[in-house]
Amino acid sequence: MVLSDEAIDWMVRLNSGRATANDHVAFAAWRQTSEKHEQAAREAEAIWHGVGIAGTRVRRADRKVKLTRRAVLGAGILVAGGALLARSGSIGPHLLADHVTGIGEQRNLFLDDGSSAFLNAGTSLSVDFSARERLLRIHGGQAAFTVAHDPSRPFIVAAGAGRTRAVGTVFDVDIRPREVVVTVIEGTVDIATEAAPSSLVIATVDQRVRYDGTAPPSPPETIDSDAETAWRRGKLIFDRRPLGDVVAELERYRTGRIVIASDRLRSLEVTGVFDLTEPEAVLGAIEATLPVRITRLPLVTLIR
Repeated sequence: MVLSDEAIDWMVRLNSGRATANDHVAFAAWRQTSEKHEQAAREAEAIWHGVGIAGTRVRRADRKVKLTRRAVLGAGILVAGGALLARSGSIGPHLLADHVTGIGEQRNLFLDDGSSAFLNAGTSLSVDFSARERLLRIHGGQAAFTVAHDPSRPFIVAAGAGRTRAVGTVFDVDIRPREVVVTVIEGTVDIATEAAPSSLVIATVDQRVRYDGTAPPSPPETIDSDAETAWRRGKLIFDRRPLGDVVAELERYRTGRIVIASDRLRSLEVTGVFDLTEPEAVLGAIEATLPVRITRLPLVTLIR
């Protein structure tokens, strides 16, 4: 039996509900046998934790069925499949949306007021125009908005726990794993969060603002908005972007789940220019330039 299979078997045993203290001691000794044993243990832990809800259900079902390595990997594949369905618009918050793009799909949406929204892959958007305001909500993903001038009806984009308001401008809103990033391409916007609704932050051309909903938005940062929104031109440009953010972006353009084995790896920085139609080339560059190894499983890719 290869080490990766042994490590999965250990995960099954230790999480079966019948593991003893001696089992935990034995596993600790097993993983210390060699560096390869330790790597296999970390990989198995990442896969197990990546199973999430399905893993919990498998564990709870242990009284009825034998918990096996195949069951764990199968549950992982189910979770990955569920993630794909969510991003494709079949389940999750996408059900609430008026407009949805799937994996690798981009779409230009022309709105009734003359504005437009360019939806990136894996994006869901709802539109609610009234006589008083033009309200849109991004449930997930990323979109660039070109706003028709209409001072009597502010143009508002809600994303996460914040809102971005514009009268006539071009700006990008990107929902990332830990924050929302607003990038101004033309004109001016103001941004507020639910945590600090009266603390408006104003951003202009070539500035970006970040927020996570727990505090006021960040001060504007000066950036190159063309580089930040290169996805509109079919490119991915990363300038010291955390690996966790890069992976979240890659999942918009490829099938399958990407699991990062540790938070330490998530913080590794990625720099480069890539073609968004070739996400596998990005993974290849990551493996070639960062101290990581990539393991490809059915519907799941592990970075460790």
